[in-house]
Amino acid sequence: MNVLLLRPDPGNERFGLGPFFRVEPLGLEYIAAALLQRGHQVALSDLRFPPRLATCVRRARPQLVGISCMHALEYDRVLETARAVRRLCPSAFILVGGHAAAAFPAPLEQPAIDAICTDDGEEVVPMLVAALEGGQNLATVPALRLRTPDGFVSTPPLTQRTSLDRVPLPARHLIDPFRPHYLCLNFRPVWLVETARGCPFRCSFCSVWQLYDRSFRERSIGAVVEDMASVGPHVFVADDLFWNHPARSLELAHALRRRGVRKRWMLVQSRTDLVARHPQLLEAWRPVAELFDIFFGLEAASDAGLASLQKDNKVNSSVEAARVARALGYGVTGNFVIDPDWEEAQFHELWDFVERHGFQRAGFTILTPLPGTALYEQMAPQLAGQPWWKYDMHHLLWEPRLGARRFFELYAETWRRSVLNLSGRKRLRDWMAQVRLRDLPQITHVLLRTQRLMQPAAYLREHQITTPSQRPRALRLQSNAARDLVGLERGRR
Repeated sequence: MNVLLLRPDPGNERFGLGPFFRVEPLGLEYIAAALLQRGHQVALSDLRFPPRLATCVRRARPQLVGISCMHALEYDRVLETARAVRRLCPSAFILVGGHAAAAFPAPLEQPAIDAICTDDGEEVVPMLVAALEGGQNLATVPALRLRTPDGFVSTPPLTQRTSLDRVPLPARHLIDPFRPHYLCLNFRPVWLVETARGCPFRCSFCSVWQLYDRSFRERSIGAVVEDMASVGPHVFVADDLFWNHPARSLELAHALRRRGVRKRWMLVQSRTDLVARHPQLLEAWRPVAELFDIFFGLEAASDAGLASLQKDNKVNSSVEAARVARALGYGVTGNFVIDPDWEEAQFHELWDFVERHGFQRAGFTILTPLPGTALYEQMAPQLAGQPWWKYDMHHLLWEPRLGARRFFELYAETWRRSVLNLSGRKRLRDWMAQVRLRDLPQITHVLLRTQRLMQPAAYLREHQITTPSQRPRALRLQSNAARDLVGLERGRR
């Protein structure tokens, strides 16, 4: 079969660090690899970059179109993409998958979509394609929300968790045309690598553990080494919890070093208590990259704040982990969660903590009940009517205790105390000194865009928007342009 896999443009990167983290659609690459192994024809397109959707559909002539929905803020854009595909290719079977789709499929249960994948795509999608090709009953394909004349129904779940070695290497060659666009921080191009999937912890704001029932799966040492050896010099490890199994992590570090794998830059994500307890892991991994950054879920500046988020951690772990990492030559970055129910005292507590322990290389996100979490279910009445594009963790979804104006004044001041403030401790010229000449235009563009994080009025302008007709002009123009393009393409055909 001819299969087209699409990564839509989420359409909302006006706030936050999105412009700093634009990575390849690794999940689609694994699905593509599984399909290619079975002899299918696969095209993969990242719609954040040219060519346009109409061109992709015309070239691929797909019988099945798979659309990725990774974040809740993308629901509307995914539906727009599905409707456009339906107009361009009426006979194609349209499947949506990805983290947000699996965690909370209800917003996607619309006539333009034939099915929603609710588990690991590299196992489910090949079974679906085989059923379509053989004319079998699609209700026998597991882990789907399937559209029927009576509405969407669930097919049986997978009998067991998918082995991550089912597909040894992703089909990265399919996104070669887009590779120059992928970046993290000031490194470009960047390769995304997964060594493990899932998380056994229970942070209230996170949908990962709730989707995977707190399971944690790992790729084999050999598969990871082969993947790491095959990618370029800048690597972002996608694992939600790197170094989770210390013995296996040490074995992997030694295997990479024996293979002679050494990167210019790596970024991994981990917990502070894990790093504080196991400094030997950082010692073993440090030689694998010339520059090595760790992203921590710092989340709060007090034990009470961590407890309110069910982090199962203490702030002294944050301090100790930063000390250990910096002593071994790692860069330390991370994220704090800002609760709309805070008083002014909590903002001052965070500012003092950041300054005292040198956490200026951090992001600050607003507590957002993500669909698919228990927190979302608890707060559903307060969230009613909020548009999906506000679920970017930088918009308020309910009225804050301090009122919106004062909240955003303090939130913007929090960002002004970070390294992103070009009028603060790190100037534009300091950033320029850290990047290669060819990347100067890109990093300058991204840094200038992030300055709106320090402008309370920018947040306030969007806070009262609740209907599609009120969407920010940039989003409306993108959607209108997509519709115009589809209409033009249909006219040509």
